[in-house]
Amino acid sequence: MPRCFALFAFGMWHLAFGIDARPYDPPAVAENWPQWRGPSRNGVSSERNLPVKWSQTENVAWKLAMPAWSGSTPIVWGNRIFLNVADDLKSREAVTLHLWCVDRDKGTVLWRRPLGGGNHQERKQNMSTPSPVTDGTRVWVMTGTGILKGFDFDGKELWARDIQADYGRFGLNWGYGSSPLLHGDSLYVQVLHGMRTDDPSYLLRIDKATGKTIWRVERPTSARNESPDAYTTPALLQYGNATEIVLTGGDVVTGHDPNTGKELWRANGLNPSNDGNYRIVASPVTYGDLIVAPTRERPMLVLKAGGRGDVTTSNLLWTFGSGPDVPTPVTDGTYLYVVNDRGIMFCLEARTGKEIYGRQRLRPGTYSASPVLADGHIYITNEDGVTSVITAGPAFQVVAENEFDDYTLSSPAISGGRMFFRTTKFLWAIGSSH
Repeated sequence: MPRCFALFAFGMWHLAFGIDARPYDPPAVAENWPQWRGPSRNGVSSERNLPVKWSQTENVAWKLAMPAWSGSTPIVWGNRIFLNVADDLKSREAVTLHLWCVDRDKGTVLWRRPLGGGNHQERKQNMSTPSPVTDGTRVWVMTGTGILKGFDFDGKELWARDIQADYGRFGLNWGYGSSPLLHGDSLYVQVLHGMRTDDPSYLLRIDKATGKTIWRVERPTSARNESPDAYTTPALLQYGNATEIVLTGGDVVTGHDPNTGKELWRANGLNPSNDGNYRIVASPVTYGDLIVAPTRERPMLVLKAGGRGDVTTSNLLWTFGSGPDVPTPVTDGTYLYVVNDRGIMFCLEARTGKEIYGRQRLRPGTYSASPVLADGHIYITNEDGVTSVITAGPAFQVVAENEFDDYTLSSPAISGGRMFFRTTKFLWAIGSSH
């Protein structure tokens, strides 16, 4: 049986370090982290002077108690943090899912708003897995039960949708876990499923102001059994004057016109043996005209943008046989960093696939959180709450191993010189308290 998930958000070690010796010098302009993969939607931050060493007591600005674990990443805009939060599974309350707004500087809860009931566990994940997304004035959040809501920054509910009520029950084997993609005036919501339903997979474009569906397009594939299921989040591909929505799942990668939903191109090859258990968890990554498409470890495809129709061979740059299962890779356009579920790390040349280094062992454990790249380092957190800090570039070097000693599925967020980590017990703000 496949193990999953607390995805897209769906990671190392030991040493008790003190405070980062570098003086705190906050960035001139604090960068927001408005969705689960950050400002550029690819896990890369341009912030500097970030902490590299911390413990449960050192270099901690504050910590906020959490009621339960979640695979959802905290998002940050200005002085506000937004969290998709599930109550403990033992809760008898009717409403078990909430959106929290937290003061970024103080770590206090500014408001909580209900998202609905029905929280339950599906393998690793609960129904709070999808990460919120914001444009700086409003915030939107989806639950694993299919509730999608919009709020303003004061917590006023603007609209609500029930995607399952409108379009049928989700049919994924391990529950719904995709986050919405925000682009322009719209939210893009994928439902790629098939293990537990005969209903088609589809992509929605929803007006972010009103919550109304602008269009719904079906996305057919020939995937079978569990292979139609995808826990991925759509990626935004922007190259030249073109903008496309990239989806992975159902054994294929597809590019869609954001205005109409029309499929522009398709690449096969994510499941060359037609395996019936090739559900996909790690999300696609874009950087310039590069498209990185993980599958269930092998093969990971790297494509060049610009094709139309069947681009399986015409736009394929290279493949990799040791890709990730759950953690989404990260790239700066020069190097592509891949971490698998067992904590084995690779650095590859992004455009050619040349192995710069391979099979470097991180702290033994299980890795579900996706790595982030910032300030010359890659930050990788495992399920035991250990974050390894690795030097970015062609030489593998472990700079630090920082321990929370608490179950962790969520990917970190970066903003204003601090890093925000979510464990089962706490939301941690790591960095100077000044």
